[in-house]
Amino acid sequence: MTSQALHGHDLRGDKLHGSGRADSEGDINLGEGRARWWAGQSEDVQAGLAEDSRYFLHQALSTPCLDLIEGAQGSWLTSVSGKQYLDFHGNSVHQLGHGHPKVVAAVQQQLADLPFAPRRYTHQVAIDCARTLAELAPGDLNRVLFAPGGSEVVGIALKLARFITGNSKVVSLWDAFHGASLDAISVGGEACFRAGMGPLMAGVERIPPPTRYRGVWYRGEGDDLHYADYLEYVIEKEGGIGAFIAEPIRNTDVQVPSRAYWQRVREICDRHKVLLIVDEIPNALGRTGHWFSFEEFGIEPDIICLGKGLGGGVVPFAALITRDRFNQAAAISLGHYTHEKSPIGCAAALATIATIREEGLLAKAQEDGRFMAAELGKLAKRHSLIGQVRGIGLLWALDLVVDHQSRARNSQAAERLLYRCLELGLSFKVSQGNVIQLSPPLNIARADLVRAIAILDRALGEIALSPKQEHHHD
Repeated sequence: MTSQALHGHDLRGDKLHGSGRADSEGDINLGEGRARWWAGQSEDVQAGLAEDSRYFLHQALSTPCLDLIEGAQGSWLTSVSGKQYLDFHGNSVHQLGHGHPKVVAAVQQQLADLPFAPRRYTHQVAIDCARTLAELAPGDLNRVLFAPGGSEVVGIALKLARFITGNSKVVSLWDAFHGASLDAISVGGEACFRAGMGPLMAGVERIPPPTRYRGVWYRGEGDDLHYADYLEYVIEKEGGIGAFIAEPIRNTDVQVPSRAYWQRVREICDRHKVLLIVDEIPNALGRTGHWFSFEEFGIEPDIICLGKGLGGGVVPFAALITRDRFNQAAAISLGHYTHEKSPIGCAAALATIATIREEGLLAKAQEDGRFMAAELGKLAKRHSLIGQVRGIGLLWALDLVVDHQSRARNSQAAERLLYRCLELGLSFKVSQGNVIQLSPPLNIARADLVRAIAILDRALGEIALSPKQEHHHD
């Protein structure tokens, strides 16, 4: 059965938006590998996927779907066919895994007590949540706004930076992702999200990201300080720059800059009175072994954007945290969202933060990070497909290459590895066409980490031994 027959796709639409390109944010969702994957699914799964395709508006990176799931608990997803997957993707919302009982109980109780609060009213759960976030953040980062999702928070941050500085221009990084709304893709660095969209927000300048493995600006392992000079160059030459927005650690392909890079960026922003906006949406709340990933670099931003896991993997919820002295825009509608102080979102966030504390997940993520570094390092020695292992805490990447000399991206191997690992019960994200991103729950059992590494080991070995793209059944 072909992909077009199963899903009624206009293939041109998916190709237009980069579903199979190396610059794509996600894995390839149309192609021979996906067609073979569909063919091996049960009739119930195929029927569900066909109906999904019938009613949902098709879009790159999420249509057509991989499977039809009926359960998600802890570190595992369960298909209607009974197949189970260790979830090392989770859309970055599963710090506590899926359906954590403390988060679910908090949301259930909040639904019974106060399910919704109209704008212009407040309530104790929202106040408690704002205070908790203010206490987590360093220095005078103690003013908060809530929103339904991360893209909206990025929009609020851009508005606030314009108001505070009087400058409307923004600098961001190529390859960065800050959300899918028009303002977010305007500052984002993923070209595939802007393809065919026409005019976007003016005044955005992009500079190269601080990569330490390949690229025109590569100067050797560990040398990325010179990338900060691009920021100062643009600020001085362009003028009118109000903000620099970036992920402290790029989530999708796990680019971890040096401490020196971020220290220099902070100095440049201070010297030129540019606000530093950090996008912590995928990585905050323990992913790196810190509450915020910027803590790894000893810096303090001006605006923090939170989302994804803030709602405990149960409720869409996001927040902005900024400095007390930037509380100057009382006459501006910065957010103005209907669900601005969502009681159930606040309840989920409070339960998530409390659970991370109670279960000691920051320390666990650091310990698991040391384990993953050692075990993935062993994989790299055994499998020449792995050009580089990158990571911190429970955020890791395997950069697959054609050879170690050219460091050419091996997208074919990444696609084959994805589907073989899915067959063996491991789900993860592919980024940049060739990067295997591994992002398990923070409370994952050590035995499940071992299981995932064994699956990767087996699948990498099979791919290396078999030049043909074969479909296995286990």
